Amino acid sequence: MSRTYFGTDGIRGTVGQSPITPDFMLRLGHAVGRVLKGQSGRPTVLIGKDTRISGYMIESALEAGFASAGVDVLLTGPLPTPGVAYLTRALRLDLGVVISASHNPYGDNGIKFFSAHGQKLPDEWERAVEAMLDEAPRWVDSSQLGKARRIDDARGRYVEFCKSTFGNDLSLKGLKVVVDAAHGAAYQIAPEVFHELGAEVVCIGCSPDGTNINAGFGATAPDALVKAVKEHGADYGVALDGDADRLQLVDAGGRLYNGDELLYVMVADRLAQGQRVNGAVGTLMTNMAVEVALKGQDIEFVRAKVGDRYVLEELSARGWLLGGEGSGHLLALDKHTTGDGIVSALQVLQAVMRGGRSLAELLAPVSLFPQVLINVRLQPGQDWKATPGLADLQAQVQRELGQDGRLLIRPSGTEPLVRVMVEARDAGLAKSCAERLANLLKAG
Repeated sequence: MSRTYFGTDGIRGTVGQSPITPDFMLRLGHAVGRVLKGQSGRPTVLIGKDTRISGYMIESALEAGFASAGVDVLLTGPLPTPGVAYLTRALRLDLGVVISASHNPYGDNGIKFFSAHGQKLPDEWERAVEAMLDEAPRWVDSSQLGKARRIDDARGRYVEFCKSTFGNDLSLKGLKVVVDAAHGAAYQIAPEVFHELGAEVVCIGCSPDGTNINAGFGATAPDALVKAVKEHGADYGVALDGDADRLQLVDAGGRLYNGDELLYVMVADRLAQGQRVNGAVGTLMTNMAVEVALKGQDIEFVRAKVGDRYVLEELSARGWLLGGEGSGHLLALDKHTTGDGIVSALQVLQAVMRGGRSLAELLAPVSLFPQVLINVRLQPGQDWKATPGLADLQAQVQRELGQDGRLLIRPSGTEPLVRVMVEARDAGLAKSCAERLANLLKAG
């Protein structure tokens, strides 16, 4: 039986501990190469990375593994995850590889893969790789070994792609924008994109040293962005995470907008342009106010499981284009095949520039419901679903909330916890309902 290495977003862990070790990465490159060889005679893969110091080690090991299987390698150096997805598709390559642990601290790292079409690969492909890892290596003859070379213009190509997603009739002239790249993969690219579209750019979190990625900056630490926007008198601030596939956005008043709100702005902008929007996809955690506002415009709204890959699966199944989650992972499939923090920010700022209204004004129809989240730690072996009286209390709470609220109880995927979430128009009602449910679960 093959060991499971892939999680919900590739392979990730602590550097120096299995599987994030150079010997495993050599084996992984070889195994992936052999899987590719079964599909193409002479495959070529693209490898990009963020700014973690461990990226050098992992890149070299993967490169050797691919070469040993007869696969050619193109290296980009630091490049956002969505940039790798774009270039893999644009250059007609067989596979894109990203070395990144996204928003995690520098001591972690990971590997993500993209198909020739710039999309995340299915579970069946991951299982094929895991099965190949169990087999003994089969080195190709010296004459068949893969070659490696660097793409010197990878950054410039991706900058131009990002700019192409912004309206040709628009610019960012007149806006001062703070760009926080989390000392990550977009530290050069993001400032260039906003500058070349006409904005006055102030950079923070754009000085990586290999160990400071996501440390006090970026989408997971937006306080630095809020402070910088106020200090510099900027109109907006954009914070990306370490691999730049998600964002947070701040306005001149220091108000932070989450992914739920930004998704609404993207949908509303397309409607304002007269485009047809068949529906939008959020997650189980998307604030109910967004659902209410979208339905008020006759836009169907569907909830997927938490995680951008599940949002993407739901969009693909329905043939829809727009989706996202509160963390700032946003998808605009008419612009890109995967979540892209820079492109998403441009979609929102495009709506601001086109409408001549501030972000706060564009979001006037959306008044977020108070949301209360309580984590309940489970006892060893506790089956929370079998808690006496839980079903009755859930039904009672939902009756009290009516059409103006909802509840959600879901287990954590990484800890022995159950997360109790209640949202309602009335904050006091949300709090009391969540506490009653949490107390019942604690009592077991």
